[in-house]
Amino acid sequence: MTSASLTTPPDAPLIIAGRSFESRLLVGTGKYKDMAETQAAIEASGAQIVTVAVRRTNIGQNPDEPNLLDVISPEKYTILPNTAGCYNAEEAVRTCRLARELLDGHDLVKLEVLADQKTLFPNVVETLKAAEVLIKDGFKVMVYTSDDPIIARQLADMGCVAVMPLAGLIGSGLGICNPYNLRIILEEAQVPVLVDAGVGTASDATIAMELGCAAVLMNTAIAHAQQPVLMAQAMKHAIIAGRQAYLAGRMPRKLYAQASSPLDGLIR
Repeated sequence: MTSASLTTPPDAPLIIAGRSFESRLLVGTGKYKDMAETQAAIEASGAQIVTVAVRRTNIGQNPDEPNLLDVISPEKYTILPNTAGCYNAEEAVRTCRLARELLDGHDLVKLEVLADQKTLFPNVVETLKAAEVLIKDGFKVMVYTSDDPIIARQLADMGCVAVMPLAGLIGSGLGICNPYNLRIILEEAQVPVLVDAGVGTASDATIAMELGCAAVLMNTAIAHAQQPVLMAQAMKHAIIAGRQAYLAGRMPRKLYAQASSPLDGLIR
């Protein structure tokens, strides 16, 4: 046994809707050049939860087209249907119900209701409406939302199993734009908080984890990298490093320098 194994405390798994996951990286399936690259990148990421845009991706609703589930098997991954492309509560609810039929009663979904095509910012009013209906209908809802701590609290109180505030606009790669709001959300969190949207590179993912997020969901940061499979590997390590740094507890920030070695016993 190495010294590292003696000093590194065990970490608790990620728990969502009563299910346990070792990986804290969730990945999407859009924007890759082909199915083979999608499969290779997701395998390299080490992710166990893979989100799928039901309105844009064939998971069985179009029997004459290639089926994503042929390369991303539900036997290997937890498939997380999402409502990307929905702009009102009615569309989102209908999409989740379709996904449940296609996936043999699968009830874990990612809810996102968008406000407009330019920003892809969440429509909070419609999100709240859809969440209420879906929860009553037996769905376990992971919800994409703004970084407003009040809305995050309301969604958790309603019964959402995870709250997923954006770090930056979807597909922007801007990174963590408002860490202060995220910190407030995390302080009040009664359910897992996952950063969703805005991550552009590995350091962004690490910062999210260092803040105390339970996990990070991303797609574009990997799919639009010059080498997606390599970036997927980088994100895997970034999530682990950020989580370990959070558990370790960073040193306090100080205005002035402090010598690394003590002055007591200094040779004169």
